[in-house]
Amino acid sequence: MKILAFAGSTRKKSFNSMLINAAAKLGSTTGAEFTVLNLGEYPLPLYDQDLESEVGFPENCLKLKRIFNEHQGLLISSPEYNSAITPLLLNTFAWISRSSGENDPSLAAFKNKYASLLSASPGQLGGMRSLVFLKMFLGNIGITVLPNQFALGGAHEAFDQTGKIISPATEKKVSSVVTDLVTALSRKA
Repeated sequence: MKILAFAGSTRKKSFNSMLINAAAKLGSTTGAEFTVLNLGEYPLPLYDQDLESEVGFPENCLKLKRIFNEHQGLLISSPEYNSAITPLLLNTFAWISRSSGENDPSLAAFKNKYASLLSASPGQLGGMRSLVFLKMFLGNIGITVLPNQFALGGAHEAFDQTGKIISPATEKKVSSVVTDLVTALSRKA
């Protein structure tokens, strides 16, 4: 059972990156294999169908498609940008969703995938509004999004110097989201 964990931010000291790393570390005790992906290591141009037609798929898109295809579950921590998800997430999913040939139909990288969602923000809502948008979006491309999610408010005070979650109650909530994903994937197998 392989779970791909990533944040919708490439910002240095991103709270969502810190949260996804902490969540993956908590998940490592479940028996599932977690791969933490930094989308910043796979830069992509803004999706444009003319660009796709003229030059094909960027190498990083093909690499991301392979990585997504190797995993059964997704654990995503999404920042909130103007009550929605980041352009980084939208652009990444736009490229990966496209068919690159006969053996790669549209949305193939998302087929039979389960996802659990997290968010972190200094604000009180913790980025919750982005999760509403992300859940709808992922469902529309065929990903089963589990109902248990967690938005971490006050994220600027939630981690110690090493990136560990300070509050045991917060750690328990994050662990619950991760455990639900692992359980759903084990039932599916």
